[in-house]
Amino acid sequence: MFGIRTWQALRRRGIMGINQRNSDYVLRHNARRLYPLVDDKIRTKNLALDANIRVPDKYAVIRTEREIARIEDIAAQRGDFVIKPAQGAGGDGILVIADRFEDFYRSASGRMVSADELFYHVSGIISGLYSLGGQRDQALLEYRVHPSDLFDRISFGGVPDIRIIVYMGYPVLAMSRLPTRESDGKANLHQGAIGVGIDIATGKTLSGSWYNRKIDRHPDTLHAVAGVTIPQWWDCLELAARCYDLSGLGYLGVDIVMDKFHGPMMLELNARPGLNIQIANDDGLLRRCRIIEQHMAERGAQAPSEAHDKRVALATDRFATATPLHVVSSSSADTQSDSEIAV
Repeated sequence: MFGIRTWQALRRRGIMGINQRNSDYVLRHNARRLYPLVDDKIRTKNLALDANIRVPDKYAVIRTEREIARIEDIAAQRGDFVIKPAQGAGGDGILVIADRFEDFYRSASGRMVSADELFYHVSGIISGLYSLGGQRDQALLEYRVHPSDLFDRISFGGVPDIRIIVYMGYPVLAMSRLPTRESDGKANLHQGAIGVGIDIATGKTLSGSWYNRKIDRHPDTLHAVAGVTIPQWWDCLELAARCYDLSGLGYLGVDIVMDKFHGPMMLELNARPGLNIQIANDDGLLRRCRIIEQHMAERGAQAPSEAHDKRVALATDRFATATPLHVVSSSSADTQSDSEIAV
């Protein structure tokens, strides 16, 4: 009986479950043939560059073991850089190099990495150690993002990012993912980062969630996570909306980083974004997606898609945060390993 009551309460709040996400949104609106465009970070970056969407600069692509030695030349020219698997997931295989000390590379966490260790790591990437399905992969070397001072009080190490869910080109829900000591500086919720909701209308942060528990303060810095206004928020929303036109995916997650020198940049796209964002916002994806569906129905099936700025304007008008809904508690929230409700 408790399970039925919980399910009914979640449905009333417009919470989307994993089964509904997969059947009604991912499978219906994301053609399988388009997945390689977002599952491969190199293809995604090239698409974005062609569309004049700001992304971290690409320094090199290492495709074979013979090419690994090129990293020495790149390091000499750039100083700091990021190495990541082109088809990796969940942040696995990413290595951030901050600088060099004599014959060693210094990672962003301060660990000294020898040239042999670095080359071995890249060799593992190429062999498919971190790729989806274990397929042979490529190593991407790119610009190291320098996080904005904005998040200094509510983040611990690493680079915070912003996840925006875009449905049919309309931004519907947003959160910031903030690294913690537990997550080892990674903005990955499953590894211990915290998710903080963002008011679509204002770009102001709301309360947060950590391992599916509602929190008001960062567990390491102890500063309140609410009330921080994201600069250039309209630009972030427009960037996210344009990624719908870029990818052709009707339901996607757009990950954005705020660089100290270059402003918002698209980091990557996700065709199967998780559902934790609902906890961080105390609001349901299903409710917001249905608002978009109603709007599209009113416009008519034959009407051309609205321009991205019109879609952003509608989102900021319809999804302004008022009073928190307190959708779920830590005891009745997502209990699956993927933190997603099976409905």
